[in-house]
Amino acid sequence: MAGASVEQPFAALLGDHIRFELTTSQQYLALAVHFDAARLPRSAAYAYRRSEDNRTDALRMIGYLLDRELPVGVAGIDPIRSEFASSQDAAAYICAVESERSDRLTDLAQQARRANDYLGEQFTGWFLEQQIGELARANTLVTVVERAGGNLFDVEEFLAREQSARPAPPTGAPPRIPGIASRSGN
Repeated sequence: MAGASVEQPFAALLGDHIRFELTTSQQYLALAVHFDAARLPRSAAYAYRRSEDNRTDALRMIGYLLDRELPVGVAGIDPIRSEFASSQDAAAYICAVESERSDRLTDLAQQARRANDYLGEQFTGWFLEQQIGELARANTLVTVVERAGGNLFDVEEFLAREQSARPAPPTGAPPRIPGIASRSGN
């Protein structure tokens, strides 16, 4: 099959990114526990939601590989950080994680384009579009935490407003459950 050799490098890179998504999911879980322990429920809710979002994205990527009948391997996760000196430290770490995620998704799209894998490029495009908002929210969170100057009540109030105003989930998302699109006719 001629297409398989072209798709393989993208599939391998996507496999590495799946590990990153699962690691990031676990990292956000560690952040959520940190915020919960500090009695910051809105900050914890933000991190718990991002943990689930990253896990869901990993499942979408697995489903994509399965639907294209490409190799799928699920490896362990990378080490995570579970201790943070302050809320500013935690917010800065969130921003760094989201920046790295942006870079990785951009690399995926570039690899798909170089390989003339238009399906892979389009698939990756959805994640890039979503990542613009996630990185902007992370940058805003850092700014709000810095401006709060240690008053975490202000950060919690900001997150309460932002979480209630969060837009509806985007349409056109890849299926969440691996293989559901090709196997159910959706």
